[in-house]
Amino acid sequence: MGYYAEPIARLIEELSRLPGIGPKTAQRLAFHILKMPADRAVRLVQAIAGARESIVYCSVCGNFTDVDPCSICSASHRDRSTIMVVEEPKDVVAIEKTRDYKGLYHVLHGVISPLEGIGPDDIRIKELLSRVSSGVKEVVIATNPDVEGEATALYIARLLKPLGLKVTRIAYGIPMGGDLDYADEITLAKALEGRREL
Repeated sequence: MGYYAEPIARLIEELSRLPGIGPKTAQRLAFHILKMPADRAVRLVQAIAGARESIVYCSVCGNFTDVDPCSICSASHRDRSTIMVVEEPKDVVAIEKTRDYKGLYHVLHGVISPLEGIGPDDIRIKELLSRVSSGVKEVVIATNPDVEGEATALYIARLLKPLGLKVTRIAYGIPMGGDLDYADEITLAKALEGRREL
């Protein structure tokens, strides 16, 4: 016997398919949505449908946008000699929030992962190679510091180095406010490797 009416069970099931949402959180969200005033629930549904209908990939960088090319690619004040390579559109948002990076982006939409059957042809590496021929001097690789991110970074670096481009990798290591005694050995080793002069 089911615990929920069928529409509630379906709502919980669909919410639990979202990343980071387990069954308990899905249940809480479902009950919260059911308690919302009807007009707010309708606005939520319209916002989801509207985003799905109007958001596309930028034809230049691959970021999410509602105009093509996106506002970053079309901004005249951006440094067109630098491209930062990231895994996903959310990574562009994270970098932009720092307000420190002024170049362009290239979104791969994934990383090389042989275990999952994802090879170089399954992500946007060809598009990156076609972009770097026009006035680009540096490519900053900002993939995640995990096995797949490192493999992807090395693969891209090997492709770009023969073209005479400066290829850099974002630094990683001990986070601000972190304690050395809580850091693992790999993080400490990478922090030492990426040290700079004061």
